[in-house]
Amino acid sequence: MRTYSIEESHRIKRIIDGCRLCYVGMADENGKPYVLPMNFGYEEGVLYLHSAQDGSSISILEKNPRVCITFCTDPQLVWQDEEVACSYRMRAESVICHGEVVFEENYDEKVKALNCIMRQYSDREFNYSTPAVKNVKIWKVAMDEVSAKEFGVPSKNVVRYKDRSQF
Repeated sequence: MRTYSIEESHRIKRIIDGCRLCYVGMADENGKPYVLPMNFGYEEGVLYLHSAQDGSSISILEKNPRVCITFCTDPQLVWQDEEVACSYRMRAESVICHGEVVFEENYDEKVKALNCIMRQYSDREFNYSTPAVKNVKIWKVAMDEVSAKEFGVPSKNVVRYKDRSQF
């Protein structure tokens, strides 16, 4: 099985758009990692996330705003030879990006960010109450480093797919 880099921006966008969660990694002042699954919105190289106003992640990000955010498409189990355990792999595509969290405080920008997040999950238009907007913490991350990969690609045309619902 092979892994290939993905360079085309439209493919990277397609991967991100196809995900329902991202995983946000950060490190506290002692270097202890902390990773959260989060809902997100994506628009023109910027990721928007939302959370409560305080908590462990906010405390960490106030001291170290650098994050690593990972996306992965739904993996499929593939193999080269059904009898050889080492030939089994997961086939999927992933995007890893780095950036710095900036907390958005402007009311109108927070509404735009919430709309971007909701577009990831629905085609509907939403209205937000003033208290809801004021009480949400919006994270804005300009992606300053991005890499994407397609992995588990068969090196020959002998791959078989296993229906994951059988597990």
